[in-house]
Amino acid sequence: MSLGHDHNHHDEAHFTAGDAVRDVVIGMSDGLTVPFALAAGLTGAISENRLIVTAGFAEIAAGAIAMGLGGYLAARSDAEHYGSELAREEQEIVSIPEAEANEVREIFEAYGISREECEPVVASLRRRPKDWVAFMMRFELGLETPRQHRAWQSALTIAGAYIVGGIIPLSAYLLIDDARGALEVSSIVTLLALAVFGGIKGRFTGTPVLRSALQTCLIGGLAAAAAFTIARWIA
Repeated sequence: MSLGHDHNHHDEAHFTAGDAVRDVVIGMSDGLTVPFALAAGLTGAISENRLIVTAGFAEIAAGAIAMGLGGYLAARSDAEHYGSELAREEQEIVSIPEAEANEVREIFEAYGISREECEPVVASLRRRPKDWVAFMMRFELGLETPRQHRAWQSALTIAGAYIVGGIIPLSAYLLIDDARGALEVSSIVTLLALAVFGGIKGRFTGTPVLRSALQTCLIGGLAAAAAFTIARWIA
């Protein structure tokens, strides 16, 4: 007997941006904006293409290391915080079980469930200490178990995205000898890249695609314009 299509089946359309997506967004957005602003600023002050390219790649290297290290330390800090809170919860369900049980009841009461209704769940959790601790970590503290090797993955993802983003605005200076002409091409290429990246970021994060693209372009364009103007004024 063949089974017909289940009309009661519901496919969820939600998207949850993962850690890797967040790291790419962090690295790529800064990688596109900072080297672009630096190159624009240097173009306003000097006309030697080689110096602009050298400074640009030096900034990409320094920025990728700094951003990657920041991502590594942030992920390590999250893991250490999770570990300390886990140890505290494990100790509290042993030393003050009634207080912890009351916290479980309060969590359910926040969803409109009475103490009588949640009592069987409380009793069940008290028989399973590991599940009790996991419940408190998730619903009391809002903490998720950190993934193994998360710190190094975050560092490499952010640094790699920064490098890729930074090469885009400098590519014009590698191909065009005239600094002013290279700036014009770099501006067009980078703003297009910012728009595309902003749209993709909006798609992944749930922000309207057009608004996200325009915001990303505006931020990058203002940063470059400010750097160029200041450099011209000082020079």
